[in-house]
Amino acid sequence: MNTIKEQIQEMINRETRAWNEKDAETLVSIFHPDMVWPWPKDENAHNPLDWIFPFGRYNRKRWKDNWQDFFNTHELIHNNRDTVKIIISEQGDGAFAVVEIDTLWRDKTGNESHWKGTVSKGYTKTKDGWKLIMHTGVLKY
Repeated sequence: MNTIKEQIQEMINRETRAWNEKDAETLVSIFHPDMVWPWPKDENAHNPLDWIFPFGRYNRKRWKDNWQDFFNTHELIHNNRDTVKIIISEQGDGAFAVVEIDTLWRDKTGNESHWKGTVSKGYTKTKDGWKLIMHTGVLKY
């Protein structure tokens, strides 16, 4: 059996593959039903007072449709990700990962959306396995 750290890394890898393949179904399959995802207004907005909350609490259809719309209108130029740290709770029922990302998207008119910096990801163990329950947007440190 894989260690918890290996299971969390596989979740990170599955998410990365979903971005690479522009696969909204796989992307939403890793989310916990109580998932939340606050976003800084830009990569330098370290103060959470400046963050936004565009998706609200996880809603499978709404989130899948939003990501599919994004995938349909953007080309993935590159998606480089490096897991810096995975921390497992003492109880073995929660985990936290720090991932450095450099992801560049380009829309059909040539506008670029560059996600570059550090993200944090929170995972919770459920009866069906691990799920991503919290994620922050990209910040530069």
